[in-house]
Formats: sequence, structure tokens, C-alpha cells
Amino acid sequence: MTVEHDTAQQRFFTDLEGHRALLDYQLSRDVMTITHTEVPARIGGRGVAAELMKAALRAASAAGWSVNPACSYAAAYMRRHPDRNERQHTEDLLDEALAESFPASDPPATGRSN
Repeated sequence: MTVEHDTAQQRFFTDLEGHRALLDYQLSRDVMTITHTEVPARIGGRGVAAELMKAALRAASAAGWSVNPACSYAAAYMRRHPDRNERQHTEDLLDEALAESFPASDPPATGRSN
């Protein structure tokens, strides 16, 4: 599933099986207020809303915004995942450090030394 970010419309969305799920927000200064999430029943129960939230929280974290979950689903999601932003930030830093330490162009180790 690919989540798109339409900054002009202040919306995250994904299209799945001909149905569009969305998360709307309003940005004021450095605060992203998540106002609405909507997942059509035909594609519900597959974690679509959670994927929209993950994308929104990643974008907010990358931009340095705080998040105000005005939407009931967003508030519930953030209560269930209170450390999501911090944990994701730490995981991103670790991934970046590993990529720098072990570039993809390095040949695989064979266990032999020269």
C-alpha cells in the first residue's frame, strides 16, 4: 500500500481496490491538527487507517511539527502508540547509521581475511 501526501489539500491518502482512504489535517504554525480519517468499509480492517497515521506522524516528525489528534481515531491511535514518534526517530537514525557503516556497494563478507 502506498500512502500519498497532498500538501496543497493537507491530506494523506491511499487508493486500494478502487476505494480511497484519507486522513485530513490542518497545519497552523508548527502544529499538525489531524481532523478526519476515513476508510471505506470495503477496505476496512486491513490497517489502512494505521498506515495513514504512520505516514502523517513521519511527515510531522520530519518537519518538526507537533501533532494535535482532534480526530477520534487519531487520538486513539496515539494513545495506543505513545512512543511511536520517538521510536520511529530512533529507528530511522539507526538505519541511517547502518547504511553509512555498511554501504550497499560493499562486497559481502566471506569470512576470510587477506
